[in-house]
Amino acid sequence: MSKAEEQRWVSVMLDKLAAQESKRVLGDAELSERAARLSELYFEGRARPSSVRWVTNQNTRWGSCTPSEGSIRLSHRLQGMPEYVVDYVLVHELAHLLVPGHGPRFWRLLDAYPRTERARGYLEGVVAADRLRHQPAPDGENRRHVP
Repeated sequence: MSKAEEQRWVSVMLDKLAAQESKRVLGDAELSERAARLSELYFEGRARPSSVRWVTNQNTRWGSCTPSEGSIRLSHRLQGMPEYVVDYVLVHELAHLLVPGHGPRFWRLLDAYPRTERARGYLEGVVAADRLRHQPAPDGENRRHVP
């Protein structure tokens, strides 16, 4: 399989996987409720955000947290992704309410979420597919641009 074929198949398979997974989009209220449940489940309720909402101005991050305000924001790009991926990003941001940085203590908190590695792999695949879609085709190869 050529590099171009491999890149095309990665994109095709990610699209198929995304289509098969749950497409239900949570509203901000449901997102807040979900964050509360995840905090109870993985952090004994210690992570208590003051707000959890979708935002459209995060195109290079999946989520962000301002611990001093207790606010969590998730990128709209996560909408329609599998629930375990959205949950991972929520758990990640909830952990920041307890540990602001990305040190060993932070990553130990994330060990509680059993699908961390799978979700991270999914997000890495999405990033890779986006890069491939926006990368010019090598000379002489015809590749369809997928927006």
